[in-house]
Amino acid sequence: MSPEPTRVEVTDEAADLLRRLVGTHGPVMFHQSGGCCDGSAPMCYPAGEFRTGGSDVHLQDLVVDGIPDVPFWMSGSQYAYWQHTHLTVDVVPGRGSGFSLEGPEGVRFLLRSRLMSDAELAHFGLVGRDAGSAATRGSAT
Repeated sequence: MSPEPTRVEVTDEAADLLRRLVGTHGPVMFHQSGGCCDGSAPMCYPAGEFRTGGSDVHLQDLVVDGIPDVPFWMSGSQYAYWQHTHLTVDVVPGRGSGFSLEGPEGVRFLLRSRLMSDAELAHFGLVGRDAGSAATRGSAT
């Protein structure tokens, strides 16, 4: 039996960085917005320090060995564009955001994306003309 599809996964390098960040800061979370300051970089915060609201979509909790699960949230407006994509959290050299925990590490988190397969789209209820509005209906106010 194949594993259940996920919306978001994490590379080994990003998992290693998350373990280091959790060791320093405690449990963490991600929020993906389409904000102007950091473009589309996923932002990593101490868990609970970024207040999510009714228009944010909880995509899933990332499971990383050795640390508590990492909630991954996305703004509703960004989700409207990216709902049909599978995301992979990666890490690359470079200056991270001043707001995201990896900023001082000399690296930054980066999202890689691909379109979901037909099976993934069906699994997440994203097949059909009105699927986008149905998918966000439960999390929008």
